[in-house]
Amino acid sequence: MQTSADWRPSASMATLVQRAKLIQQIRQFFYARQVLEVETPALSHASVTDVHMRAFATTFHNPLAAKARSLYLQTSPEFAMKRLLCAGSGAIFQLSKAYRNEEAGRWHNPEFTMLEWYRPGFDHLQLMEEVADLVKPILFATAMAATELSATTIHSLSYQDAFLQVLALDPLSATLHDLREHCANLGYAELAAAECNKDVLLNLLFSQHIEPVISADAPCFVYHFPASQAALARISPHDPRVAERFELYYRGVELANGFHELSNAQEQRQRFIADNLQRQAMGLPTIALDENFLAALDAGLPPCAGVALGVDRLIMLALGFNNIAEVLSFSHQHA
Repeated sequence: MQTSADWRPSASMATLVQRAKLIQQIRQFFYARQVLEVETPALSHASVTDVHMRAFATTFHNPLAAKARSLYLQTSPEFAMKRLLCAGSGAIFQLSKAYRNEEAGRWHNPEFTMLEWYRPGFDHLQLMEEVADLVKPILFATAMAATELSATTIHSLSYQDAFLQVLALDPLSATLHDLREHCANLGYAELAAAECNKDVLLNLLFSQHIEPVISADAPCFVYHFPASQAALARISPHDPRVAERFELYYRGVELANGFHELSNAQEQRQRFIADNLQRQAMGLPTIALDENFLAALDAGLPPCAGVALGVDRLIMLALGFNNIAEVLSFSHQHA
């Protein structure tokens, strides 16, 4: 039962003023670099096949149509923005709401603000530099006054080096037996014995034992994830074991996820099909492929890199808050 205080904002008005200034700062960063701001639909006829994401679905009852149609709130503006790139937009960015029907808690709200941008002509390493240029003044200039942040640099490690440094384990050559043994030694024996997917065990080790260590004192990029975790990234031409993908972490939290973007429509289709096969194996519903997106790739995506960044998390860290609700006008409990 709601109380009379539930109408109040989750964040203080002073915090919302600071939030507005930081969002203005983000926009000015891109305006100064002549990156075009765009808007794409929040509702789409298609959704993502990623087994780790669950979209909100609704039904559109168009009185002029023979039957109702399913629509999905977008987990990211990625597919629509890439369609704009294929149409010749050039460099673009978007600040938009994204929606994920997943957990809610300290770092998660089902409706959140995402910053996504794409740079034709960039690879993932060049885009990492631009991400650093964006977040440094936000985290360092603001957070140094609010927290004990003393570092003024952003570190970077390959996925392989992160595992070797923290766990003395090579994730690219480790067998399923090696991973099970390592997990068992860290207290996950029962889970490890029942798991046959190497990436599940790698993700467990990474999230629980690597993310918090590498990013405890300063932000840290991790790049060149295993090829099996490529998502929408290209496979490295220099080492087929890894994908040209990066993530940015700070204080054990993922802030950004970026790719040197896959442009091959046929390979992308095969990855979507593989996702659906994995969904079937996990007892999850299969997702219809986004044929508009695949047709756009087939028409031609220019060589580019793209990244998605969680704005609410960035503001949390910049202002020294401990819960995402503290930087939202209304969290999901009060929406």
